[in-house]
Amino acid sequence: MDFGQFLVQLLTDAGGSLVSAVTAAFVLAAIGLNLHFGYTGLINIGQAGFMLLGAYGFAITVEYSGDFWLGLLVAIVVAIIAALILGLPTLRLRGDYFSIVTIAFAEIIRMIGDSPALQSLTGGPVGIQGFKFQGPFVALSPLPHEGTLSLGPLTAPYTGGDSWWLRIVTWGAVVIIALIALLLVKSPWGRVLRGIREDEDAVRSLGKNVNLVKMQSLIIGAVFGALGGVFYVLSGSVQADGLGRSQTFLIYTCLLLGGAATVFGPILGSLLYFVFTTILTDVVTTYVPHTVMNVTQIPQFVWILVGVGLMLLVIFRPQGILGNKRELNFIG
Repeated sequence: MDFGQFLVQLLTDAGGSLVSAVTAAFVLAAIGLNLHFGYTGLINIGQAGFMLLGAYGFAITVEYSGDFWLGLLVAIVVAIIAALILGLPTLRLRGDYFSIVTIAFAEIIRMIGDSPALQSLTGGPVGIQGFKFQGPFVALSPLPHEGTLSLGPLTAPYTGGDSWWLRIVTWGAVVIIALIALLLVKSPWGRVLRGIREDEDAVRSLGKNVNLVKMQSLIIGAVFGALGGVFYVLSGSVQADGLGRSQTFLIYTCLLLGGAATVFGPILGSLLYFVFTTILTDVVTTYVPHTVMNVTQIPQFVWILVGVGLMLLVIFRPQGILGNKRELNFIG
């Protein structure tokens, strides 16, 4: 492949990452995590657990009921219940203690979903295949159900899989959720969140119910994460190990890259992360000989570089691209 062909392929792959439904799903999860970490100061290391709960709640409900909207409602309700169960006994904990609990929470959800004992419900290690729950969403599409559409160098099916229909709906959800987040953080409630992040004892001394506000933040962010989980699996399948600890750190990477405690930071960070990893993967695959690094080692190498990049980001620019360093003094 000559350089011109490689450049065209690189730009095509990068453009595909920009509009991918998977990227949009992680934007939703990062917006939810931003409410927890960026605005409230809750170090939640279990956001992928809420994504997985939303995915399971949606997939199982649609598989047995055939109703997309009921599945979406169940995903939201399950996230709310899980946030209540997690938050009621633990929101009095601070800093590292709360983060340890959330890691355990996400691992419990993953292990339950992966358990062979629940294979009839969750699919166990095999998971829930997409054809069992994607049908009702596909049926809602006003686009043709057959064929593909090319927009410039990007080609995708009209409907089904990582289709234009799924991308339109998922990015539409991103716009709606981002607007909701903007209204929330600009409201008096949002100012209370910032106060809790900086000094919750001072906020409590003003007569505010700190635990109630933290619970509200946890629930709203969990719902955003669950919605991200729903859209994440609509182009694939539900796999417990596909939404494990590494995905939470990926979400943190997106959030910190764009800038925590900013409305548009999670969006920018997610876009940059997926474009960067796509470009890096293409470059290594094309120019590094297979005798030096085989196909299975390339993703691992990319993850190593992402990890190094995250460490450098936290050390030298913890506020991210759009963030304000004064907003993140609470982690210093």
